[in-house]
Amino acid sequence: MKRSHTLTFVTAAALFVWAGMIVGISFIEAPIKFTAPGITLPLGLGIGRLVFGVMNKVEIALCAVAILGLLFNHATKKEWTLVSCFTAILLLQTFWLLPALDVRALAIINGNNPGSSNLHFMYVALEFLKFGGLLYTAGVVHKSTILEKHQERLRLHQLQELVS
Repeated sequence: MKRSHTLTFVTAAALFVWAGMIVGISFIEAPIKFTAPGITLPLGLGIGRLVFGVMNKVEIALCAVAILGLLFNHATKKEWTLVSCFTAILLLQTFWLLPALDVRALAIINGNNPGSSNLHFMYVALEFLKFGGLLYTAGVVHKSTILEKHQERLRLHQLQELVS
């Protein structure tokens, strides 16, 4: 099993970019837009629907890059477990939470009151879990490659000592 520094870089970069998107969009842009002058709740929700729709597609692409990076870089069981966890979160958001939140946003945009719901809080909680998982996984991917390279150098050094 030989790991590539290039694939490690690509995988970690995809994970870090994805984590950065979560900070920029979910944790900064989404709440701040509602404080802008002239932004009404329906207008803010309309913008949010567009932004989160595009962000979700980019997240899927970054997830695919991370999975392919692991696939071709001989990932450890720990790496696959971690990636599976935040991929499951992404799938839950993609196929359940975002559509459910979209229905609620459209109701508000159309002047209806859909009642209270915990869906938004669940989405935010999952974003925090995903964010932490992405950062941790990037560290694990990097560390796994460094450890393998270190063991390879150690074996080479031991072989050189035997020969000399």
